[in-house]
Amino acid sequence: MMDWTDRHCRMFHRTLTRRTLLYTEMVTTGAILHGDQGRHLDFSAPEHPLALQLGGSDAAALAECARLAEDWGYDEVNLNCGCPSDRVSSGSFGACLMGTPDVVARAVEAMRAATRLPVTVKHRIGIDDLDSYEHLTGFVRTVAAAGCEQFIVHARKAWLSSLSPKENREIPPLRYEVVQQLKADFPQLTVVLNGGVKSLTEAQQALAWADGVMIGRAAYQEPYLLAAADRDVFGEDAQAVSRREAIEAYLPYVAAQVEAGQPLNRMMKHTLGLFAGQPGARHWKRTLSEQGHKPGAGLDVVRAALAGVPDDVLDARA
Repeated sequence: MMDWTDRHCRMFHRTLTRRTLLYTEMVTTGAILHGDQGRHLDFSAPEHPLALQLGGSDAAALAECARLAEDWGYDEVNLNCGCPSDRVSSGSFGACLMGTPDVVARAVEAMRAATRLPVTVKHRIGIDDLDSYEHLTGFVRTVAAAGCEQFIVHARKAWLSSLSPKENREIPPLRYEVVQQLKADFPQLTVVLNGGVKSLTEAQQALAWADGVMIGRAAYQEPYLLAAADRDVFGEDAQAVSRREAIEAYLPYVAAQVEAGQPLNRMMKHTLGLFAGQPGARHWKRTLSEQGHKPGAGLDVVRAALAGVPDDVLDARA
């Protein structure tokens, strides 16, 4: 979710669900240690619970970033061993790390020594020709021995040399049964399913055997699916917010960001899918896309976009 789940996106998603654990976009250790730490690590208090997702392979650098994650106030630090992009593999991190479980284990061990935060690992079920169940369990066993207790498993393998990142999200088949078997074989570990889950209904079905479910692109493209999560997944006795309530709750943050010099579209682009499949969706997206980037664009543009959405859509609840 690089370039997607930035702090603006997370603040918007937090208007829909209070309980769901949110993740940052993947941030490399080099960007944190040698770049603008505030830019990469700052977040707003309402974003909690929040995990920092790291990209890297050097144990010392990852340990320092884990320490910073605790200092900055994150709730979890996650090592990404699942991203298949070329720029990630060329830097010896992401999915290619599944080929070197000892490297991941050393990194986890160093991170755990540097922080009291939970250290988790996100990975695929395999890469290239290293796609047997034996290799997967060997990877998990090695990393678990280093102290990792939670694994977020994307139920697809990745072809690092022959498929693009987009193709790696679509072409390798989803194999939920592999993740389910992994949970059965490692009952003491927390196993979270990732990949292809498009609704809370599908998530609830997986929760019959998985300890958790991570929803990525579906939650971004149709964010209103998150509105029922606190009630339907976490069991809260509370009604879901309406789309109107979600936007109204987001607007004070948007106004403050615009006042600080951020262009309106930087915050509102994360809301474009809010009305997906509903009357008024086209007007909402067109207004924000055509007007939100212009100098001086402010909340009047958002109000104009809302004006084209029927009241029954704005006020309906999941």
